[in-house]
Amino acid sequence: MEIKELKTQIKQGENLTVEFKLKTNHPEKIIKEIVAFANSKGGRLLIGISDEKEIKGLKFIDEDEYVLVKNIETHIFPKINYTIEKVKIDSKDILILEIPESDQKPHYVDLDGNIENRKVYVRVNDKSVQASKEIREILKGERKSKNIKFNYGDKETVLMKYLDEKEKITVEEFSKIANINYKLASRTLILLVLANVLKVQANEVKDFFYIS
Repeated sequence: MEIKELKTQIKQGENLTVEFKLKTNHPEKIIKEIVAFANSKGGRLLIGISDEKEIKGLKFIDEDEYVLVKNIETHIFPKINYTIEKVKIDSKDILILEIPESDQKPHYVDLDGNIENRKVYVRVNDKSVQASKEIREILKGERKSKNIKFNYGDKETVLMKYLDEKEKITVEEFSKIANINYKLASRTLILLVLANVLKVQANEVKDFFYIS
């Protein structure tokens, strides 16, 4: 990519599709970002750049690339598509990873080979956050489901009336106002998102659902 374009992006800072990492000495943190990009809208990861937008560079870039690629191939499931490029800016070496949005969502970080310990991450603004059960199910459903249908009953009527007034709702709030258990509230909101009636905004604490 053009150096001028890259410098402009660095000055603009991190956002939904851009993340900076200074080093590769904690590869588990980097693969979390890669998985989040693949599970969201895709993105670009620049390694050798500080959070303060300083171009620090990598001293042993070939070793850093080797470590990074090994961890990506070992600890992300299923495998993702990505490209990696070495770029020199102001005589300093950095790595650039391009991660497209995946059509095989969700991707997991798998650090120990134990399926129970696999984690899913998604991108929220300029952060990568662990996905809730609802987000994971929506990612799976987006890949598999077409022309989702649902029955519009009492609980959906209560939900839409609430959203007309409050604009957004959590699973817990829906469970309470509709007087249904959490599992049914969760399943109903997931179904409505897959039917394109609602949208979901992932959050570090609680997800929010709102009218599409």
